[in-house]
Amino acid sequence: MKEKGTTSGNGIFSEYDIHLFREGHHYRLFEKLGAHIIEREGNEGVHFAVWAPNAKAVAVIGDFNEWTPGKDPLACRSDGSGIWEGFEPGIGRGAVYKYHIESSRNGYTVDKGDPGAFYWELSPRTGSIVWDLDYAWNDDEWMARRKRRNALDAPMSIYEVHLGSWRRLPEEDNRALTYREIAPLLVEHCKMTGFTHVELLPVMEHPFYGSWGYQTVGYFAPTSRYGTPQDFMFLIDHMHQNGIGVFLDWVPSHFPSNENGLVYFDGTHLYEHADPRQGFHPDWKTYIFNYGRNEVRNFLISNALYWIEKYHADGLRVDAVASMLYLDYSRKDGEWIPNRYGGKENIDAIDFLKEFNEMVYRQFPDVQTIAEESTAWPMVSRPLYLGGLGFGMKWNMGWMHDTLADMSKDPVYRKHHHNQLTFSQLYAYSENFVLSLSHDEVVYGKGSLIGKMPGDEWQRFANLRLLIGYMFTHPGKKMLFMGGEFGQYNEWNHDGCLDWHLLQQPFHKGMKKWMDDVNRLYASQPALYEKDFDSDGFEWIDCTDVDKSILLFIRKGTNADEELVIACNFTTVPRGDYAIGVDREGYWKELINSDAAIYGGSGMGNMGGCSTNPAPCHGRSRSIRATLPPLSVVVFRKE
Repeated sequence: MKEKGTTSGNGIFSEYDIHLFREGHHYRLFEKLGAHIIEREGNEGVHFAVWAPNAKAVAVIGDFNEWTPGKDPLACRSDGSGIWEGFEPGIGRGAVYKYHIESSRNGYTVDKGDPGAFYWELSPRTGSIVWDLDYAWNDDEWMARRKRRNALDAPMSIYEVHLGSWRRLPEEDNRALTYREIAPLLVEHCKMTGFTHVELLPVMEHPFYGSWGYQTVGYFAPTSRYGTPQDFMFLIDHMHQNGIGVFLDWVPSHFPSNENGLVYFDGTHLYEHADPRQGFHPDWKTYIFNYGRNEVRNFLISNALYWIEKYHADGLRVDAVASMLYLDYSRKDGEWIPNRYGGKENIDAIDFLKEFNEMVYRQFPDVQTIAEESTAWPMVSRPLYLGGLGFGMKWNMGWMHDTLADMSKDPVYRKHHHNQLTFSQLYAYSENFVLSLSHDEVVYGKGSLIGKMPGDEWQRFANLRLLIGYMFTHPGKKMLFMGGEFGQYNEWNHDGCLDWHLLQQPFHKGMKKWMDDVNRLYASQPALYEKDFDSDGFEWIDCTDVDKSILLFIRKGTNADEELVIACNFTTVPRGDYAIGVDREGYWKELINSDAAIYGGSGMGNMGGCSTNPAPCHGRSRSIRATLPPLSVVVFRKE
C-alpha cells in the first residue's frame, strides 16, 4: 500500500530543519524541498516536499498517475511550517510531475512546477522532472587552487557568453550546441584568446528564450535546452580541468509571471509582495521577491549556495542589484511605498544581500560575488564589518558609459570630452571594480562594439583595439561580451550565432590576434593586476594634453622593478618624438603596440623600445622620446 504522505516526524525533515526554515536560517533547502530519490522500508521511490502554507490540498500529478490530482495527495506537516510532503514508491529518475494545488483562498486551483526541481522539461513544456545530482568530478586540481585564481590580486579576464548563441549548427536547422558539445570548443577558444574566466548568462531554467535567462522559473535547474544537469556539470568540469573559472549570472531581483512558476503560488502572494507598488517591476513586467519573508530568503540563499556547491561555480554575478536596493526604482511619485523610516531604501533587500554575501563567503571563501549595480550606492564591494554590502566586486558602469561615449565620437572632437577618460580615476578605488563591456551594450539598437567606433574601416578597428588596450591597462578586472574579441559587426542576436566566418577577413583576424596578445600581456605583467583596487597601483604621468588627446600613466605591482608605462593616443594623428617623463634610466622596451601590422595597424612604432635621455619631463628627472601611432596604445617596461 502506498504511503500517501507524512506528518511531523515521519519525513526527511528534522525538527531542527523546520526551526531553521521558519526563522530564515536554513541554507540547504535543496536537500529537503523538491523531489528526492530515496529508499523507505525497502521501497525505492521519491520523497516530494513543497512549501504551500495557504493550500487546502496539494497532490503530485505526473506521467506516473495519468496526471490525476486525487491519486497521490501530499500531507501537510502539523508543525505550522506550511510544508506538504509525501513518499511515492515505484517512481524514480525521469518521472515528470507537477503539484496540483487547491488554495484555501477563493477556490483557486493551479498546477505548479516544483520550485526545488533539479531538472525541467524542455520548453514550451512546463513539467518538472525527478532527477539526481550524481556526477564524478575531475576538477580537484582547480578546486584546490581556485582561491588563488579568484583572488582580488590575480589576473581576471572574463569572457561573457550566452550559450545558445555562441555557436550554432546551421546544417542542423541552426540548433544550439549542447553543454557537452560546447565544452571543448569554448575551452579551446578561451585558452587561445587568454581569458581566465567565463561568465555565463543565466542558465537557470527559463520559459522565454528571449529573456536570455533573466526571467527564471527553475531556480535549481540548468536549462534543458542544452542537456541534463550532468551535462552542465561536464561543461564546468571541463573548463576547470583546463584552468578556466566559471561565473554564473544569478537573478534574485525578479521572476516572471508564468502560471506554472512562483507567482501566486498557493493562491496567495507567497514569494512576492501582494501590493504591486512593492511586488511588481514596471519595466520588466515581472514580480519582486518579498525579501522580508524568512522562507523566501531561505529559498534564495540556499539557491545561491547550491550552484556553488553542486555545480562548482566559482562565483555569482548578481543581476540588477540597483532595482533591489531602491523602492522607487523606475517608479514615479505615488507608485512606491516608503520604508519604515520614510526613505526609498529597500531595507529588507539590503539585509538579504548582506546575508547572501555573508553566507557565500563563510562557506566558500575561494569564490567571488559580483554586483551589477548601476548607481552610486556606497560600499557595495566592501566588507559587512565596515558597513558594506559584502560583494567581492562590482561592475564599473560609470567607466563603461563614459569610455564608450568618448570612443564613439569622431577623434577630432575628443579633446572637448577629455574628462570622460580621466574622470574614472576620481572614484576608481572606491569599489573593487570590474570594467565591463557586457551584452547590454550590444543589443536593442545600440549596435556592436565595432559598430560604435567612428571612421572608415581601418579607423574603426584601430579605435576598437585602442578601446580594448585602454581597458586592459586601466585599473580593474576585465569583462568582454562574446564577439567583441574579433570585431563582430552585427548587433547580438540571441536567435543566431556569432559571425565566426569574419575571422577569415584581415581586420577581424588582426583584432582577434590583438585580443590574444593583450590577454597574455595582462596575465604576464603583475603591474596590470596586482593592485587593481589600490591607488598605489596607478600614477598619472600626464593627463592634461587635451589638444592631442594623449593619456600617459604608470601601472605598478608589488615589485617596483615591474612597473609599466602606458601611452594612449586617442586621435588619428601620429605623434613622433613625443616626450614621456620617466624616473628610471635605461632602455624601455616596447612590450606591445596596437598599431603593429600583425593587428591590422599601420606598422608605426619604436623599433623595439626607447632609451632615456637626461631631459626632465612631466616633473620627472628624465624622459624617453617615443612614437605614438594613431589611435593606439603602447606599453613600455624598463629592461
